[in-house]
Amino acid sequence: MNSHKLLEGKKGIIFGALNDASIAWKVAELCHAEGAQIVLTNAPVAARVGQTAELAEKLGAPLIYADVTKMEDLENLIQESTNALGGKLDFVLHSVGMSLNVRKKNPYTDLNYEYMHTSFDISAMSFHRLMQSLWKLDAMNEWGSILGLSYIAAQRVFPDYSEMADAKSLLESFARSFGYHFGKAKKVRVNTISQSPTKTTAGSGVGGFDAFFNYADKMSPLGNANGEDCANYCVSLFSDYTRMVTMQNLFHDGGFSFTGISSDLMESFSDEAMNK
Repeated sequence: MNSHKLLEGKKGIIFGALNDASIAWKVAELCHAEGAQIVLTNAPVAARVGQTAELAEKLGAPLIYADVTKMEDLENLIQESTNALGGKLDFVLHSVGMSLNVRKKNPYTDLNYEYMHTSFDISAMSFHRLMQSLWKLDAMNEWGSILGLSYIAAQRVFPDYSEMADAKSLLESFARSFGYHFGKAKKVRVNTISQSPTKTTAGSGVGGFDAFFNYADKMSPLGNANGEDCANYCVSLFSDYTRMVTMQNLFHDGGFSFTGISSDLMESFSDEAMNK
């Protein structure tokens, strides 16, 4: 892995590196390679079902489990992280999402609202809760960078993405709203990245994911952006080269978001192709 030392001397927290298919896993590896000191965090259940501990050992990074639905867990995580790293934070990646209704295959027209509340709490409200904790503890350095991972279903209808689309819309709104306050008061930037469909554990759990993935790949002029490419983009947004970028939802999708139809898809819908 080539290193340009873009994050030399910087300190950060990476949420959600469950296994080596996770975008957060790839971000953590690249941050480490680019010279950053990091703390890894995940939900307590990940200790049983994930490989975060293996990554922590590989990178020599502290691993602090935290329930993102609990303020006390997040405050403890931030305090322990700044102690372990020897100072305030320069970047944070929020890569957290889960939908009980999607897991239970409940149709969008018949959702369980207790499940929906849990989904929003974990997938979106946790982002606000995290930023509020960082704010109150004054844990971010000036010109720090906070990122959340999103998906274009926040703006467009993808039926099988269900309530996660609403959760991502809320996540993006929190980035804009809190980004204003963080920018004015502390010169900290807040953005979301709208990533291509990516073959992660969470993404693959969405119904019809293979169709999502293949459709986006055919639609995008550059094809789907993979997890490694997303990690590169995250590192650029943690670096000093993007100090004036904030309150944005940044599409990292090979051009999918602004393509009406691709020639590949047009060919598949021609009369000749349809009559085969």
